[in-house]
Amino acid sequence: DVQLQASGGGLEQPGGSLRLSCTASGFSFDDYSIAWFRQAPGKEREGVSCINGNDGSTTYPDSVKGRFTISRDNAKNTIYLQMNGLQPEDSADYYCAADSAMFSTVITAGEYDYWGQGTLVTVSS
Repeated sequence: DVQLQASGGGLEQPGGSLRLSCTASGFSFDDYSIAWFRQAPGKEREGVSCINGNDGSTTYPDSVKGRFTISRDNAKNTIYLQMNGLQPEDSADYYCAADSAMFSTVITAGEYDYWGQGTLVTVSS
């Protein structure tokens, strides 16, 4: 069975940092592009980063560029999202997702084949 297990969410103060992890199983992890999405209550799901399975190319929207960094450890079938300079507007459920198009760096939800459960990030003082 395909599984994507996200973890690392929690409560953090504005300006703080969190690192999310997503561990995958049940598919050829190395050959997949992996992305992080987030969804806050009452808002649409937003792609926040992607790393492809080909050469590790990454994509970020302007809302997180320079603050968030995605990385992957293929030996551990794990994706990380380092989030620095957190702001209240970063509060959301964060999801990891896998796309079999290994060259892709598109972070559009409809392109992704497998999804994990969310991990909640709350940024508040």
